[in-house]
Amino acid sequence: MELSMLLDYAGDPRKAADEAAALEAAGLDAVWVAEAWGFDSPTIMGYLAARTERMKIGSAILNVYSRTPALIAQTAAGLDAVSGGRALLGLGASGPQVVEGWHGKPYDRPLGRTRETVELCRRVWRRETIDHHGITHMPLPAPMGSGLGKPLKILTRPVRPTVPVYIASLGPANVRMTAEIADGWLPTLFIPEKAVAVWGGPLAEGTAKRAPELGPLQTVAGGLLAIGEDAAAARDLARPQIALYVGGMGAPGKNFYNDLAVAYGYGEQARRIQELYLAGRKRDAAAAVPDEFCELMTLCGPEGYVRERVEAFREAGVTMLNVTPVGPEPARLIETVKSWL
Repeated sequence: MELSMLLDYAGDPRKAADEAAALEAAGLDAVWVAEAWGFDSPTIMGYLAARTERMKIGSAILNVYSRTPALIAQTAAGLDAVSGGRALLGLGASGPQVVEGWHGKPYDRPLGRTRETVELCRRVWRRETIDHHGITHMPLPAPMGSGLGKPLKILTRPVRPTVPVYIASLGPANVRMTAEIADGWLPTLFIPEKAVAVWGGPLAEGTAKRAPELGPLQTVAGGLLAIGEDAAAARDLARPQIALYVGGMGAPGKNFYNDLAVAYGYGEQARRIQELYLAGRKRDAAAAVPDEFCELMTLCGPEGYVRERVEAFREAGVTMLNVTPVGPEPARLIETVKSWL
């Protein structure tokens, strides 16, 4: 099992990147950079590539609407080049609030767009001349443009013939597709004890169609990390994030994370969290998050307990434990957990 973390760049992205780079020496294997509607992730990933030597650098996530498949492939190839072959491409459909509200693109055919983007990226990295007509046209047909477009292949030579592709997915159809075509899976709000009940079927169905050359599906999941006799209190730091996703990431009936909370068995609580959050009562929404939800998606407590949580994630199929160290000594936490893996 590898160890990674999600970069928190809400303040100074250079400082955050420098702190993440310092954890490379402590044993961190990878860092993931979010984008949402904040700073773009490729710029920060490029800075991380210059500040690090060994750890992998991934996007978590680039959505498949705001960039063309060709540009996504170029971006991943560029990061792979400047990092010496350490890029990980995290992709996803995001959601209608971001795609339509921020990027001004219709949120249509999310699964088809994701599948097509993965296919085209891999063809670009193989330096194929692309003549593809689907959701995306490469080149654009004459009636739709000037008629001057022609099939092209990437001008530069990628460092590797492929970059590992990780897909962020939650719903059954999307998870099924992820298990079929992706190198890795980026689930959100992952509870290892409930994962098989929620996703076991779709994962098995997708794996049955999986190309052997892809190898086993890699899974990235984890949560807040705190070790100590009084560290269980750090679980409460997960409440605002859970409330944000379950309550605020979408309208009623159009929130994938709320649907997940319902599938986990927190139906009534999920409804209440969303009701409070959308009413602007964010603190009350966070307080309404079940204690069990906070506990099971984090790794906070005495050392023996945290070791048990690590094993729970491993037994649930997690191959890269993604943690957020809490406290003044993140390097010590990373070193400790790394020694268990």
